[in-house]
Order: sequence, then structure tokens, then C-alpha cells
Amino acid sequence: MDLVLIRHAAVSVAAGVCYGRSDVPLVDEPATAAAAVVARLAALRAPQPGDTLFTSPLTRCASIANLLAAHFDCACRIDARLEEMNFGAWEMQRWDAIDRAKLDAWAADFEHARPHGGESVAQFAARVGAWLEDVTAVHEASPVVYAVTHAGVMRVATALALELPVERCVQWALEMAAIVWLRRDEVSGRWTLVRWNA
Repeated sequence: MDLVLIRHAAVSVAAGVCYGRSDVPLVDEPATAAAAVVARLAALRAPQPGDTLFTSPLTRCASIANLLAAHFDCACRIDARLEEMNFGAWEMQRWDAIDRAKLDAWAADFEHARPHGGESVAQFAARVGAWLEDVTAVHEASPVVYAVTHAGVMRVATALALELPVERCVQWALEMAAIVWLRRDEVSGRWTLVRWNA
């Protein structure tokens, strides 16, 4: 099974703002972003998706995913488990304006703390992990799965697939519109990373 994760393109949000699950617009037209993704996938020689392409419901992903699904002649399925992490009260706040004590409390218990009132990293990982398990369970029907989603989802899914600490993978750089390509061996059930931040 090949799993191709696609990050949404650049958003119209000031640098340094935490926008997590907020539904913010893209900078450019979705058609521009979709065309760039198609070109990048072709350059990587990524396999064509199966009959369904998954997407986060947030506009910055779904608007691109619908166009990709049309291009690849497959269905587009929204799955809320592919949404970015919910940062609660920190949504749409500048990171440097958030109470330092709360940021320190989060860092001190990275996995379970939720000083913002949104999701903890553990809750977020459980949500993403449930999606990954479901997709893997039906891989025989869809040997190639595409998903348009967010940086946090892509990092967590990769950490879970490769059995790495989530805290380690969240440090990995991931550009806007980046592609992450994972492959699962059908015999061993183990995942390998084919491309990161491509």
C-alpha cells in the first residue's frame, strides 16, 4: 500500500499566527494549488490514487482535493479525522502573544497537556491513528491512497506508521503543499518512508 499525504497550499494568515482547526482561506486560487500538486506528483512518479481521495473538511484542503479528485477521476471523501489539531483558545492568536506560562506547561507535558482547552497531542494522535488504521484495513481495495490534509496530521501519521515518538516527528520541516509518501509492505506490515517534504 502506498499512502500519499499532501499538505494544503499557503494560507492567507499572517506569519506567526496559530490557526490550527480554524477555516482560513488559501492565498491563491485552489486551481493553481491543484495544478502544482499534479505536476509535483508527476515529477515524483507517484502512483495514481485508487477510487477514493480523502481530505480534511477545512476549505484549504477540500477545495484542492475536489480538483485533484476530478483530475484523477476518483471520488473525494471528507473525513474530519484529517483536520489539523484543535488549539482551542489559541486559535487565530499570535504565538508570541500567548501566555508564556501556558506554553511552558504544554512543553512540560507535551503529550497530555491542553492548556488551550483544545486537543492534547495524545487525543490528536488517537484521532489520526484511527484514520490510518481504517485506511490500512481496506488497503486491498485501494492499494494507493491520497489524502489532502495538514502538517500536524502528516507528521503524526508518519510517526505512528514508522513507530517513532510523535514529539520527534513534529520537529521535522514540512513546507506548504509538501508531499509525504509512505509505503506499507504487505507481508511484514511495516511502513517505510519513500519521500518526505517532496
